[in-house]
Amino acid sequence: MEGRLGAPTALLSALLLFAGAGPGHAGTYANPVLVETHEIRRGNPAPYVGTLGIGDPSVIRHRDRYYLYPTGDNHGYDVYVSGDLVHWEKGPKVFQGGEIGVWAPDVFFDGGDGTFYLYYTVNGRIGVAASERPDGVFADRGTLVADAIDAHLFRDDDGSLYLYYARYPDFAIFVQPMRSPLRKEGAPVELIAPSEAWEVRDVPVTEAPWLIKRQGVYYLLYSGGGANSEHYAIGYATAKGPLGPFTKHRGNPIVRGGDGIFGPGHPSVVRDGAGDLWMVYHQQKDATRGWNRIICLDRLWFDGEGVLHAKATRGTTQPAPVTAAGGSNP
Repeated sequence: MEGRLGAPTALLSALLLFAGAGPGHAGTYANPVLVETHEIRRGNPAPYVGTLGIGDPSVIRHRDRYYLYPTGDNHGYDVYVSGDLVHWEKGPKVFQGGEIGVWAPDVFFDGGDGTFYLYYTVNGRIGVAASERPDGVFADRGTLVADAIDAHLFRDDDGSLYLYYARYPDFAIFVQPMRSPLRKEGAPVELIAPSEAWEVRDVPVTEAPWLIKRQGVYYLLYSGGGANSEHYAIGYATAKGPLGPFTKHRGNPIVRGGDGIFGPGHPSVVRDGAGDLWMVYHQQKDATRGWNRIICLDRLWFDGEGVLHAKATRGTTQPAPVTAAGGSNP
């Protein structure tokens, strides 16, 4: 606290804590931050019978709360709510699909119309649903893209909208310009495809796109390799515009397994109360092939040359995010 305010530090801290004013530090945490499993029986196009741990998290910050939407029971999505990104409380089911095979959501808040838009994947196609609340029921507004998974909507500084996704089943990443959160505009553009050794290990994959813009550079985070394996990992590519062309970072993957970390991938990115970047992502519980995943939280940061860095952790104490001070995702 600033001494120039003229109050003893302990008293001022207590008053601010009581008033709920300003950001605060949550102390420390250790991964995983959220664990839950479901027993599922899923048919085509990605058949699986067994235990599925929640993963593919999409996180937004709205006012003083964080809302997390993961892949869950494969029938729909539950929302989890937190004030600090570390402690999560399970909320209601916000979307119920009409068929099994629902996974990898993304949620976008449009401050212009006050609506929350949920981009869902169901059996290899992407649709959109809308709600007036982040924890309300999202009403289906129809299919947007066939043969696609892992949607992510990005709004640029000029207000233009772009929907990033992975084409299914060849796993090339595309971007679709959008006229509005509900309407496409023009043709999609292919950005990257599996080509590097780490991306094609087990099965050729580039998926789970997430876009960050910093100082005029567009950073496309993505995951590669077999998503049900310990080799799943995270890399990024950069461009001077949202439509590319994108160049893969030569130091990829920036987050990989090893030393007790298995298959880190599918991150979403959110800012804490101090404006620092955090990735909320999943790891595999162990080296066993399958979908028994756990949700984790770790920092992202840029060095002086604009290179993006991150490190996956598990079971070790880390400094926690600064708690949210209000507002929505930048």
